[in-house]
Amino acid sequence: MVKRNKISDAEQADRLHRLIDTAAGRKLADIVLKNARFVNVFTNRLETADIAVCDGVIAGIGSYEGVRELDMAGKVLCPGFMDAHIHLESSLVAPAEFARAVIPHGTTAVVTDPHEIANVMGTKGIDYMLQATCGLPLDVWFMLPSCVPATPVDESGAVLTHEDIEKYYDDPRVLGLAEMMDFVGVTFSDSECLAKINAAVDHGAKVDGHGPGLAGKTLNAYVAAGIESDHECSTLEEALEKISRGQMIMIREGTAARNLDALIPLLTSEYGERCMFCSDDKHPSDLLELGHMDYVMRRAVKAGADPIIAVKAATYNTARYFGLRGIGAIAPGCKADMVAVDDLENFRVEQVWKNGAVVFDGAGLIPIKAPAIDPSLDAAAHATFSSMHFDASDFASKKPLAVIGTVAGEITTTNQGKARGIDVAGDVLKIAVIERHRGTGHIGLGYIKGYGLKSGAVATSFAHDSHNMIVIGTSEEEMASAVKRLAANEGGIVVTESGKPVAEVILSIAGLMSDAPLSEVNDALEKAKAQARAMGVSSEIDPFMTLSFLSLPVIPELRITTKGVFDVSEQKYI
Repeated sequence: MVKRNKISDAEQADRLHRLIDTAAGRKLADIVLKNARFVNVFTNRLETADIAVCDGVIAGIGSYEGVRELDMAGKVLCPGFMDAHIHLESSLVAPAEFARAVIPHGTTAVVTDPHEIANVMGTKGIDYMLQATCGLPLDVWFMLPSCVPATPVDESGAVLTHEDIEKYYDDPRVLGLAEMMDFVGVTFSDSECLAKINAAVDHGAKVDGHGPGLAGKTLNAYVAAGIESDHECSTLEEALEKISRGQMIMIREGTAARNLDALIPLLTSEYGERCMFCSDDKHPSDLLELGHMDYVMRRAVKAGADPIIAVKAATYNTARYFGLRGIGAIAPGCKADMVAVDDLENFRVEQVWKNGAVVFDGAGLIPIKAPAIDPSLDAAAHATFSSMHFDASDFASKKPLAVIGTVAGEITTTNQGKARGIDVAGDVLKIAVIERHRGTGHIGLGYIKGYGLKSGAVATSFAHDSHNMIVIGTSEEEMASAVKRLAANEGGIVVTESGKPVAEVILSIAGLMSDAPLSEVNDALEKAKAQARAMGVSSEIDPFMTLSFLSLPVIPELRITTKGVFDVSEQKYI
């Protein structure tokens, strides 16, 4: 059961009294949405009735009168849309800007895992995100980072133990333990992994999973440990096996990883109740041009999914999984978080209600003020780079290095053997990950095939999940130039050519997020993408999101860390 913010017993009793009187028809509702066609997530039907709201809560459904009455004819009401798993940092903007972007798309709640900023700042990163999301007209629920760093082979800015994060379970917005990426640690009974899981269970909290490709007895061991969900399924067969073992499946449709097409067959009466929608990672252009959960539902229905099942995957199923009482449905006692769309095919959002108040009316969004953040915490978030100096020799190697092969449209990789040097014509480029948190000077080297760059270099400071600097270049000199500029900017994205920056995005909040408006960040990002593609980066991949995942040593087959190229399947450096 989810905790809630405390109010006085007298105030709670008064609210409940008003709600019951309104529901019984003894008191006028604050607002009545007349003639509303709405998605009933319990009967799996579209129904028509008046919806009465009192103190931001749905009091009744039927025939009602209110102080204000709004005719909803011609619209379809859905529960507010929910993203079951996202890293807000991936939007590249501060949380208030993220809220401004997604509310017009009907999103009224997200479940975030702040492990990106936690890998940079430790518990200070969690504190920063809790403060930066407080009081927004968007419910931001938290899952606590389970893997900081993602695995023992990673080198992040902090190490969080079960003792470090346990205090956060007392926060009413904390729902559980986020994606347990160290599946090797779990399935081989690593004491710290199990301590984190046990702490979550002891608090009656959820434990999310991250088990790409897990099957058979290894999957059994992972689920037996208490892992209740997964968002890494890329095939129908994988998802069905995980459902058969009791896991809920978060169908992911994000910027880098897009699994909706493969998993559409799950959205049926047979399996739909076991599915939720999530984005995981969303870049600004997707939020501005495509949308958020509305886009996923639109895509799902176009591919043949039943619209009601699609709506439930973006609302009720998520609320039920996380134990969020009074959210995810249009029913008496539920928060009046609702979205009016034109129909259940296009999902064009016309109005959004949060706690019974209109926050988006199709023409505009209510003003959203960024929450206040403790000055010392804010200062720490804007100073996360150690002093570093680089030259071309730092990226040179005399011995053959492993070659990582990219896969179009996926974040998985392939083993392409070894190479002795850069071969631009053969699309074999140098890749490096540089430790940036503690000034160790550690630089892991390898090669990459399939990225397509023909000149210059591309570097970012959000290499998942430890968020060291990662760079791909056509020469060691270009790599050094890009990394120098990136460090000077305190993070972001840098594209260089002939040793000079030709495009950049400044992300000065922990090297992950910008203080600028979303539109400005998107403009800079799109210019950087265009520049990267003009320099040869394949149109089949996102130049920066794909790059950032190449360092995550929990996704097969090969990854690169500050220590070199790592074989995830064999759990060894090569």
